[in-house]
Amino acid sequence: MRYMVIRTEKLTKNFGRKPALQNLTLEVEPGEVFGVLGPKGAGKSTLLNILMNFIRPTSGVALVMGLDCQKQSLQIRRQVGYLPEIMSLPASLTGEQILDRFASLTGLIDEDFVADLANRFRVDLTRRAMDFTAVEKRALGIIQAFMQRPELVLLDAPAVGLDLERQTQLYRLIAETRASGATVLIGSQSLTEMERISDRVAVLYQGNLVAVERGVTLRARALRKIEMRFAEPIHSDAFASLPNVNDLVLEDNKLRCTLQGEPDALFKIASQFRLLDVISQQPSLDEVFTRYYGVGANN
Repeated sequence: MRYMVIRTEKLTKNFGRKPALQNLTLEVEPGEVFGVLGPKGAGKSTLLNILMNFIRPTSGVALVMGLDCQKQSLQIRRQVGYLPEIMSLPASLTGEQILDRFASLTGLIDEDFVADLANRFRVDLTRRAMDFTAVEKRALGIIQAFMQRPELVLLDAPAVGLDLERQTQLYRLIAETRASGATVLIGSQSLTEMERISDRVAVLYQGNLVAVERGVTLRARALRKIEMRFAEPIHSDAFASLPNVNDLVLEDNKLRCTLQGEPDALFKIASQFRLLDVISQQPSLDEVFTRYYGVGANN
């Protein structure tokens, strides 16, 4: 059987009568960035918690690096970097002391690498956690997940709350980790994030696996809501003939539409007029799910 860093088979987790994961069968290959995309309650955090054996599945199998998540969880935790969605830090300890505590569970760390990460994410490790901002606490959590250069890193909503500079550093670190041959699994509600960094993406909805897509596929059919304002009224039928433009509305000097994929053809036609303003907005995740996967808030 081909080696997979993560393998689940018919993985199910119920909380009382409420299913959080339903018969999830999934394989994550070595050296890829694998995204798990879904709205709140889709089962992303439940999956990561099962992989780390923080909660036990109702039924099914979960393997990490060939190890059983329930029977061999200590071995897994020593080899896996993990960032939970919500991370509690001992308030009285400094950042350095907190990282040392994590390192004591898993082994030695490269102090030069930790210092580099602290510089990149702008975290003063000599300060106590009680004095950290929420962003600094999140950044410290990211540092602890990567600091030992593990073979596998599990990240639950890692970019939430980060400023743009730290987000950029996070995505760069993920790319570097992938380039080193390690595997990164990311749970996220952000379609933009998944398009940007993932090789493949598992789409979850209400605990069910809806699809597994390649990142390039998501990028190719990315949806955007576009609004354009022109200097004069427009009456061109050329916009309507574009194959990747939907929900087109022309009103006086304004155009509104939903664009799928690249905007080049749309802007080429728009350049024939005096364009004053453009607003681009990504639809909600629920709209994307409804359009592509036939699931949504009312399904």
